[in-house]
Amino acid sequence: MLRRLALTAVVPLAVLAAAVPTSTASGAASSGPVPSAAPTSGPFAAARPALGPLPMPLPLPGFLDDGEGTGAGEVDEARTRLTVSVENTGVPGADGTFELECGPTGGTHPEGQAACDRLAEAGATRAGRQELFRETPEGTMCTMIHGGDAFARIVGTWEGRAVDTTASRRDGCEISRWNSLVPVLPDVR
Repeated sequence: MLRRLALTAVVPLAVLAAAVPTSTASGAASSGPVPSAAPTSGPFAAARPALGPLPMPLPLPGFLDDGEGTGAGEVDEARTRLTVSVENTGVPGADGTFELECGPTGGTHPEGQAACDRLAEAGATRAGRQELFRETPEGTMCTMIHGGDAFARIVGTWEGRAVDTTASRRDGCEISRWNSLVPVLPDVR
């Protein structure tokens, strides 16, 4: 829907530009005034369309370009701020709530630089951007391996995208998901 809104904002400019009378190619004089679609009264009467080609399109934000964000291979780490809450890991010092900021690395996360590196690595590929924080889809067949009672919640923004997800180790799919998020989440293997 937003893409449609963005495109409809450009269409009226194209319509107005096409409605401006141009000189004839043969150079012959016209026999009278040429009708124009440009308004002659009202709030838009003073606005005149620019003659010539329309400006080059600008890169669209992530929500308009199917999640591609800043462009192929570009990572804007400055927009990464996550709150990671972890409990029941059984690993000393791993439980708690930690802040993670990337670009520059900051916050209270115990492995901040390694976590930012992992996020940048996943963000370098389009598949990684789609999969990293996505929860296991309902109905997915997973092995019934219990990996412990560890539970985590990650909230914030990653490369400008909203993140609000949970992770556990309740079955094979969730264990795999947890492991893919290490070192953002603690390694509890």
